[in-house]
Amino acid sequence: MATRREPRAQRALRLASGTALCLAVSYALGLPLPFIAPLFALFLLAKLNRPLSLKAGLGLTLVVLLTTGSGLLLIPLLRYAAVSGVLLVGLCLFLAFRHGLTGGNGLVTTFLVIGLTMISAAGTADFGLALLVINALVQNLLLAVLMLPVGHWLFPEPAGAQALPAEPALSTAEAGWVALRAALVVLPAWLLALIDPASYMAIILKSVGLGQQSCSATARTAARELIGSTLLGGLLAVLFWWALGLFVHLWMFFLWMLLFGLLVARKLYGFSPTRQSPGFWLNSLVTMTILLGLSVQDSANGQDVYSAFAMRMGLFIAISLYACLMVYLLDRYRQLRHLRQPGC
Repeated sequence: MATRREPRAQRALRLASGTALCLAVSYALGLPLPFIAPLFALFLLAKLNRPLSLKAGLGLTLVVLLTTGSGLLLIPLLRYAAVSGVLLVGLCLFLAFRHGLTGGNGLVTTFLVIGLTMISAAGTADFGLALLVINALVQNLLLAVLMLPVGHWLFPEPAGAQALPAEPALSTAEAGWVALRAALVVLPAWLLALIDPASYMAIILKSVGLGQQSCSATARTAARELIGSTLLGGLLAVLFWWALGLFVHLWMFFLWMLLFGLLVARKLYGFSPTRQSPGFWLNSLVTMTILLGLSVQDSANGQDVYSAFAMRMGLFIAISLYACLMVYLLDRYRQLRHLRQPGC
């Protein structure tokens, strides 16, 4: 039993420490959109239990550069043929999610969806803004990739430990329905960002997480998975902000992130019995990181942190409710369609 627990302990420590280190370094270096680096670190550390080689790390960065750059190709179409552009983005989102559900690389799917939405929304308002967002994404990803071997050096994977179980690939028909559901979850947040990219860019990141989380949710568990994780992430962000206010310093930022990461990682890797899925805890940590990073930026810019947090939290809850509605309606439609088929 001790042998089986050891890999989980190493993975939990690696997830928390790698995310906290990435957060501290990104803010210390003054990277653009510095809260994105710990988000990427979260995704990488949760999905990979082996460090990336230099070649693989550079390859992943190149893939991200290409996938995020794909959003640039959509900008002229969105400016001069808006309806066709929106339909094309919806189709691309559907194909990207279906690729991930039928055995494709989940990380590539995530970055492709981010590129299609964030870059196209920013570029529709200002092409220079789109280039700045690509630059921020690539810099933050490079930092997350560099932190990955550091985390494995501090907390190496035990010899003989089993690899993380791969997510089962869905059948073509099942993947089509689930991908449609995920694309419909992401689209409204992207349409909001087209109106005002500066205000709604973070909503896209949240909707991408919800879209991926909805792939494993059912009508019965959607409310608990989608809304529950959003509310918990907001609560964690409030507690983190209050704790950080006791002594504002970069090292305290790192230490509090380490502590909160460890608390959630214990649940994520099953050290404490819980009814929630690992995706629930990962999405809670992602939500906390987004809200916290934006609040730090608001404070640095002299804006009202609390009113901005309340508005974002309201939007996060609204898109979570919408995601639950999409899960319920499409599952209900599929059930009725199945019952109407001959022989059922």
